[in-house]
Amino acid sequence: MRSFLKDQIDAQALRWRLWAPVAFGGGCAVYFALKTEPSLWPLLLAAVAAFGVWLAARRAGLRRGWTLPLMLLACFALGLTGTKLRTEAVTAPIAPAMAAPTVVEGWVVDVDSPGAAGARVVLAPVRIRGLAPEATPVRLRATVRGEAPEPGQAVRLFAILNPPPAPASPGAYDFGRNAFFQRMGGVAFTVGETRPALLPHPPASLRRTMAINGLRYDLARRIVERLGPRTGGVAAAMTTGHEAWLDPAEVDRMRDSGLAHILSISGLHMAVVGGFAFFLVRLLVAAWPWLALRVSGKKVAAWGGLIAVGTYLVVSGAPPPAERAAITAAIAFLAILLDRQAITMHALAVAALVVLALQPEAIVTPGFQMSFAATAALVALVEAWPRRPKEISAPWPILAVQRAGAWLGAAVLASLVAGAATGPFAMQHFNRTAMYGLLANLTVAPISDFLVMPALALGALLEPLGLGAPFLWLAGQGIAATLAVGGWVAGLPGAVRTVASAPDVALPIAFLGVLFCCLWRGPLRWLGLPFACAVLVWPRPPAPDLWIGEGGTQAAFVSGGKAVVVRPGVRQFAVDVWSRRRGLEAIQRPGEGWACSRLACAPAEPGAAPVAIWWGRRPPTREQLDDLCRSAAVVGIRAAVVTLPAACEGRLVLDGVDWARGGAVELWRTGSPSAKQWRARWVAETRGDRPWSPTAATPPPG
Repeated sequence: MRSFLKDQIDAQALRWRLWAPVAFGGGCAVYFALKTEPSLWPLLLAAVAAFGVWLAARRAGLRRGWTLPLMLLACFALGLTGTKLRTEAVTAPIAPAMAAPTVVEGWVVDVDSPGAAGARVVLAPVRIRGLAPEATPVRLRATVRGEAPEPGQAVRLFAILNPPPAPASPGAYDFGRNAFFQRMGGVAFTVGETRPALLPHPPASLRRTMAINGLRYDLARRIVERLGPRTGGVAAAMTTGHEAWLDPAEVDRMRDSGLAHILSISGLHMAVVGGFAFFLVRLLVAAWPWLALRVSGKKVAAWGGLIAVGTYLVVSGAPPPAERAAITAAIAFLAILLDRQAITMHALAVAALVVLALQPEAIVTPGFQMSFAATAALVALVEAWPRRPKEISAPWPILAVQRAGAWLGAAVLASLVAGAATGPFAMQHFNRTAMYGLLANLTVAPISDFLVMPALALGALLEPLGLGAPFLWLAGQGIAATLAVGGWVAGLPGAVRTVASAPDVALPIAFLGVLFCCLWRGPLRWLGLPFACAVLVWPRPPAPDLWIGEGGTQAAFVSGGKAVVVRPGVRQFAVDVWSRRRGLEAIQRPGEGWACSRLACAPAEPGAAPVAIWWGRRPPTREQLDDLCRSAAVVGIRAAVVTLPAACEGRLVLDGVDWARGGAVELWRTGSPSAKQWRARWVAETRGDRPWSPTAATPPPG
């Protein structure tokens, strides 16, 4: 056993450095897990000290048993400090919540994906009535009425302004944190028509950004006009990132079939575009004997791949997932230029380290976690794949059957490995599993990789010249086939299974387990498999008895293992997020048994349901509050309440002060069903007092 373990340790001689990005990412993750913002100077001193000690240990010639832990500690400290520096660099004003509409004037930077309330645009505000210039956010996301204005237009909006929304429930996706690192300081909802505005000349950098986004939007519109809204909307999303023409029902079907990743620009699209350009340029060089004898076709093709990836990044609008994929692809092409192997675990480690150094906030995003876990698993599969000897001579029918079988086996195994690596993150973040995702992806992969993406690349390149129609038509046929497969798979019985989120500690354990299986060389790698399954096997805590959304304007309670929604159709996204995280099916409130008005909703029979809510901006009268308290054990009031009537004694009454301090809340009844004690978990508890949650304070008592 001692000899076996020594051999296993020796086999990792060139693998230890692969754990440096893991330690760096661990420092980034710890920063985001903190509940209070750390000071910069202690982190800088710790990072310098840890890095200095590691260098001193290396110069002193200490054994790896000493230098390796010191290296990991230095990378951890650098990750923690780098994330803090990134936060300091992107800090920008965040808009306050405004009860009344205000005037917003600014430049349309880009057209965002539409929401349930209408089209949305990204604004660079110049003036906001009621805010000083130094308190004006750098960017806003505005929901507008009618058709969205195009990038580069100066507009004037009459809108309700709010800070970026907090999570829909404790531990859910934090849009406010994501918006903070994009310097998006607020969201606006227009209450009137969008009008043109007369504004000062914008800065050169903003003009350049709007010009690029204008070209992207014009290309997307041309594609939709060529192909029609159904297939053209998908083609525009895959090419330019614009999702304005996507059909929500079609998106749901693609999500249920496990094909939603095709609709968003990610590593798959970058790999296909870069790989297509690489092989096309290499083929053209080889077809020109004079040039092939004088240059390295492989290196010229690598330059072509770099240019293609960079161009696609600009055309796509450079969303964070596309930036990460472009960095990874660029490092692979640079490895070819430096006469190194392109697809190796070391190249992936360098890519991960570069991405985290530039965007440390990526460590808490599902896209980064899933893309790098899948890529690491596929690279590990390539490393372990047996090298088959080439046949000296064999009839071509036999060779064709062998190679077709080998390709099919490799495709199935690659899909299984990538799906297994990304499964924990899909369960934890999205709470759904596409049961037939392997079938859908195996069917669609050849269409997408060899037909749709190459045709879209050529069509988008030639469309400004008016020559892209044949290629776009070909891509449209492939997209139509892809949508047909997605609709068929989504309609199969049991196509989607909802999985409740595990406790927060399970995902880091699963991530480390997946990485250990990929980075460790030898049979001991399978020791990471039980940890990789942590999200799957970790016991789920009991679902809360009651959830009340931010502001007390929506609520749901658990009855018969299902989430009963009090106000159907209101804040539906928040309801869906909460119910999926708890593994519950959301059902609409039955019409009978409830007494609802324009401002409130309560059970008609006292005690028939645990909650009653009042969503009016003005507080209820004493008589109205008395009726609410008599009807339910928990009462949610949107406005602040000064005094409570006698009927509210023994009831849990939450008002506007509580929502301002804590956000949305989950409640568990403690003791017997008739008990009047409740345990609360607020969004502010999980979010902490951080720069992206400036209004967070001490949450109401639990």
